[in-house]
Amino acid sequence: MWKASLVMDPYMIHTNGDGNLSPVLDVHVNINGKSSGLGKMKGRKARWSVKPSDMSDKTFNPIRAIVDSMKVKPNPNKAMISLSIGDPTVFGNLPTDPEVTQAMKDALDSGKYNGYAPSIGYLSSREEVASYFHCPEAPLEAKDVILTSGCSQAIELCLAVLANPGQNILIPRPGFSLYKTLAESMGIEVKLYNLLPEKSWEIDLKQLESLIDEKTACVIVNNPSNPCGSVFSKSHLQKILAVAARQCVPILADEIYGDMVFSDCKYEPLATLSTNVPILSCGGLAKRWLVPGWRLGWILIHDRRDIFGNEIRDGLVKLSQRILGPCTIVQGALKSILRRTPQEFYHNTLSFLKSNADLCYGALAAIPGLQPVRPSGAMYLMVGIEMEHFPEFENDVEFTERLVAEQSVHCLPATCFEYPNFFRVVITVPEVMMLEACSRIQEFCEQHYHCTEGSQEECDK
Repeated sequence: MWKASLVMDPYMIHTNGDGNLSPVLDVHVNINGKSSGLGKMKGRKARWSVKPSDMSDKTFNPIRAIVDSMKVKPNPNKAMISLSIGDPTVFGNLPTDPEVTQAMKDALDSGKYNGYAPSIGYLSSREEVASYFHCPEAPLEAKDVILTSGCSQAIELCLAVLANPGQNILIPRPGFSLYKTLAESMGIEVKLYNLLPEKSWEIDLKQLESLIDEKTACVIVNNPSNPCGSVFSKSHLQKILAVAARQCVPILADEIYGDMVFSDCKYEPLATLSTNVPILSCGGLAKRWLVPGWRLGWILIHDRRDIFGNEIRDGLVKLSQRILGPCTIVQGALKSILRRTPQEFYHNTLSFLKSNADLCYGALAAIPGLQPVRPSGAMYLMVGIEMEHFPEFENDVEFTERLVAEQSVHCLPATCFEYPNFFRVVITVPEVMMLEACSRIQEFCEQHYHCTEGSQEECDK
């Protein structure tokens, strides 16, 4: 047996062992004459304990949760028709314009856009966006533009700069589920204001204003709308702005479908109608240029009364530095995309969408038990289900599940958008597929429709 002692003032380390030099050392630390085993020291316990963050626990996407939980299998005798995904590229019938593709090729071949850009985007690219959207009613400069990784990140940055945990935001019902997903992950309360289907999805303005309190950080206005396909009139937008002005609440305008309106309607950018309400307008290339995977979005800062001041602008810059901005290749192509895309491309896209919307609306409106709401833009329409005529289904989720199982047609239940007993149809599919889907929906409804008291006359037809 041996015992070695190494003395260091004021620390003393004793190493005890035998001649075999056991690999297990009994180590004691003598601090100011007091000996203590390391194993007994306070601090982090030496055992694995890795848990998800509160933010990840609070992050919930209702579309994914509902769709992923649908274990139903489609009818093997019928080819699947998906009317559920808001991606216009899925079926290949709506390619972007060759000028857009060529702009990307030129940017890549130039070799100028392979490095880091400023986190808010190249100055030259922001100048192009400012020039494209500038108008006398809502002037813009490059300093008013922040480029982002898609419109989704634009919305996230706006929420993060405007609201703190414990505050609340107002979002539409039905509305795009990402608003709630992002807000609740940040500890921001969500209040839902109602859209009225009988008024082409206009906002219930009295109910909207009643929800505003001292903790309201902003109101989200989505126009044109996902999931409704609605487009607000100028007068309705002015009434929305009047509420915001009275209550001194800024607006986050989700305008990703801006200018995607049908020929019998006019799109009014919200910021062109007000000088006294500060507005953060979010948009991007995804939908109008049919390239959602390119992930290029923007925030347009409209603040002509200097209500946001430098703090909101500086805050957006700081937040953008978390991921160092969007893809530089797309930024390099932006000038050509905005300047060289022919008007014919936009016209042809909208003509196709309107044709499909009219076709779908007409077909579904003729089906007993369904109440579609005619859209005026974007890529969707909403369809009400008269659930009393389909008593075997508890709700819209069960209705759409059985539609998949029996007819291999997949529509999103509007529970995903906080609006039960409706479903959303995407109208970007090829026309022949749209016709077939509507025919199958009709067959499905005819098989499950039940007359109710007072509707026998309709059933006898």
